[in-house]
Amino acid sequence: MELEDEKKTEQGFRSGFISIIGRPNVGKSTLLNVIVGEKISAVSEKPNTTRNRIVGIKTLPHAQLIFLDTPGIHKAKGELGKAMVQAAVNTIGEADVILMMIEVNEPFGPGDRFIIESLPKPAILVINKIDTVKKGKILEIMAQSQEFEGKFLEVVPVSAIRADGIDDLINTIIKYLPEGPKYFPEDMITDQPERFLVAELIREKIFNLTRQEIPYSTAVVVEEFKDVPDKNLVRISAVIYVEKENHKAIVIGEKGRMLKQIGTLARADIERVLGAKVYLELWVKVKERWTQRADLIREFGYGS
Repeated sequence: MELEDEKKTEQGFRSGFISIIGRPNVGKSTLLNVIVGEKISAVSEKPNTTRNRIVGIKTLPHAQLIFLDTPGIHKAKGELGKAMVQAAVNTIGEADVILMMIEVNEPFGPGDRFIIESLPKPAILVINKIDTVKKGKILEIMAQSQEFEGKFLEVVPVSAIRADGIDDLINTIIKYLPEGPKYFPEDMITDQPERFLVAELIREKIFNLTRQEIPYSTAVVVEEFKDVPDKNLVRISAVIYVEKENHKAIVIGEKGRMLKQIGTLARADIERVLGAKVYLELWVKVKERWTQRADLIREFGYGS
């Protein structure tokens, strides 16, 4: 969808792009989902779930916030890891406001410090998972943040999973947005195509149901997405790519049980997002060492 640049800026209306950055698994995707009010980014307790820049849109009467969720910035290994980190780094330069997200239980570790020192401009520090500690710990981290002189505009504690502190965060972001137009229609929450959202929801279930290296060596490609209007039905066929034959066997499971569970859980989320009944067909195929091949990483839609 094209940006609606031709629309006149209403007086006092603020809009802009907000990049959510941080180490893997600090809650960036959970924060994005709770702000826009819908699951548009895969969420898992495992780190490095997000592989792409995800655009989430929050429109209010006086502002439009366009969020860029990013893969966690980390010391990348392999072609897929490098593509993910590059996708994250690229979004920082595009943002009007940067949210630097840390976890309350592991604040300011080496990974956090590396990102903070690399910030191109001051950011809003978001301390996540405050529901897991006492207030004294939060105050301690807020005081500790002052050692990074000039790096933070403000500090906002939140619990993304409990939607606590979200209104304060949104109001803080708006203060630093420039006056600007409404880039997207009011009812739009993401610019990602439906095929992408479907693939993310399937991949999320694989992350949550499988173990060890399998989630990280899995890609999902939606090959068919067909509306059947007279039945209020969407027919979807997707391929789950893995790197090894034994991974394929695990994803399928004994008598197909794992694949069926992935499909059942994914279909429920997809039906909610699409607002229609879904017939979901899943296949599992092997593409050896795809995470090390730049051509396949691009073909599967990951990275920049």
